[in-house]
Amino acid sequence: MLSTNSQLAIAILAAGKGKRMGNPDVAKVLTELHGAPLIQYVLDQTKSLPATGIVVIVGHQKQAVKDFVATYMPSVSCVSQDEQLGTGHAVLQAKELLDKPNMNVLILSGDVPLLTAQTLQGLIDFHNENLASATVLTTTVADPTGYGRIITSADGEFLRIVEQKDATDTELAVSEINSGVYVVKADSLFESLTQVGNVNAQGEYYLTDIIKILKQQGSSVMRYHTPNFWEVQGINTPMDLQAAASAML
Repeated sequence: MLSTNSQLAIAILAAGKGKRMGNPDVAKVLTELHGAPLIQYVLDQTKSLPATGIVVIVGHQKQAVKDFVATYMPSVSCVSQDEQLGTGHAVLQAKELLDKPNMNVLILSGDVPLLTAQTLQGLIDFHNENLASATVLTTTVADPTGYGRIITSADGEFLRIVEQKDATDTELAVSEINSGVYVVKADSLFESLTQVGNVNAQGEYYLTDIIKILKQQGSSVMRYHTPNFWEVQGINTPMDLQAAASAML
């Protein structure tokens, strides 16, 4: 188990194409919100956290993303996901930099700009206090379409995350969703990622599958709930961008 004085590293997923944004020539995380690219807001989220290192995982339009990161926050490292094989595969690209003893890894999405430092610190503190192997930031929303669902047992025990395209009708009715933000012990993260397969509707290696794998191994997996959906909303469409712009105001 990691103690409460464990170190923190941060991985930011920033390789996506953002097909639904309507501008294939611009990396999704470089889409501007109130004059600043989405990833700038995510990098700003990390500034109040005691991280020993930050890694941005780039892919689509990777040089443009690397150039921005190098200019805006030179201390941040970048690694490339040359093939878009899913979020689990993306995180594996950072193994060499993040897989260290007594390390927690905070995983953020480069297209979630409105997270507050208070929520992130609360997530990290909860994870440490409960000596969890993995903790997922969740929220509840009236229309969960498009988001991974948080699946629990009848008595409320966290079992797994199921993606929209792989969910049954019963699972689709679940309103508690995965935000895409996690804290995971580094050794648990990278050991479980080696067991993730790609037999699913997307043919991708899902990061979300580590929850079920760790659960089956008897590791402690937990969820930390925020009531503020606007805080964890990803930017996937121009409509999402407009909603985030309004929320910021």
